[in-house]
Amino acid sequence: MANTIKEDLTQILENPQINWEEFRDSSVLVTGGTGLVGSFLVKALINANIEKNLNIRILLLARNGNKVADIFGEDFEDYNICLLEGDIREPITTLESVDYIIHCAAVTTSKLMVEQPVEMIDIAYMGTRNILELAREKKARGVVYISSMEVYGSTTENMNPISEDKLGNVDLRNVRSGYPEGKRICELMCTSYAKEYQVPAKSARLAQTFGAGVSKNEGRVFAQFAKSYLNGEDIILHTTGESVGNYVYLADAISGILIILQKGANGEAYNVSNNECQYEIRQMAEMVAQEIAEGKIKVVFDIPEDNKFGYADPTKMRLTSDKLQSLGWRPVYGLKQMYERMIKSWEE
Repeated sequence: MANTIKEDLTQILENPQINWEEFRDSSVLVTGGTGLVGSFLVKALINANIEKNLNIRILLLARNGNKVADIFGEDFEDYNICLLEGDIREPITTLESVDYIIHCAAVTTSKLMVEQPVEMIDIAYMGTRNILELAREKKARGVVYISSMEVYGSTTENMNPISEDKLGNVDLRNVRSGYPEGKRICELMCTSYAKEYQVPAKSARLAQTFGAGVSKNEGRVFAQFAKSYLNGEDIILHTTGESVGNYVYLADAISGILIILQKGANGEAYNVSNNECQYEIRQMAEMVAQEIAEGKIKVVFDIPEDNKFGYADPTKMRLTSDKLQSLGWRPVYGLKQMYERMIKSWEE
């Protein structure tokens, strides 16, 4: 494991706003445990078990057991991990107790959002419904649904800053809208289960999340920019790059999710975003080219006539995480540090 990741796991463990004793001898189910956020959450729980001897039983729901072994090692059971292999769209059955659930499973690839919109909606709705039914059956003590800043849809500049009580437009004629609309219905289900069945569910609306722990195979824009730097190649933008991106460091996001799990109000949603990390895509590209690559590469625009890459429409949304910060959460790393630490973890 890269030293940068070890540092981040220590940072999470030492966060004074997380009551690790609350997790002692409990069971935590993580769905999407082989994805970026889910796998880092599992690593944080493993680290807590090792350092604090908490005896947390980690239930990991994933479609591919081989991928679990690739990420956590062939002997992942030694870390008190129980693999629940299956499709999130099917009812979840387990004899294990389930005290906490962090539901990360989702389609996150833009290309699949436009090529397989029906499957994406099924995974969102059916998967979340199954998770909430399991939480209801097992009388879970806490549930966090990992939502997205895309839940806000297309906002206008005069709506900024965007707090949790504001929503923009979602164009239902566009199949790409299945992603934000899917997030909306899943959040509404969390709110509804909290009210009707007293399931302690809340939602974490993540900004674009990256840092140490991102795979070198990651294909999203932030990783493409970093790879351009490492390969000494110009950064190619397929849009005008005018959209404002909201970002948060991966370890900071994990701390935020755990704080929401423990302190968040049932049925509520919380933005997980660094208020100081709000940049237009082209500004971020220029930052990488000038500050990370020290001017050795440049930004080039190559915009196709149709949206064949499935990118979301331009937005000037600027999130505020004041609601989460009222629970005691504070982000640690800014955008340049996010890049530096991600690249360093790749090189280690």
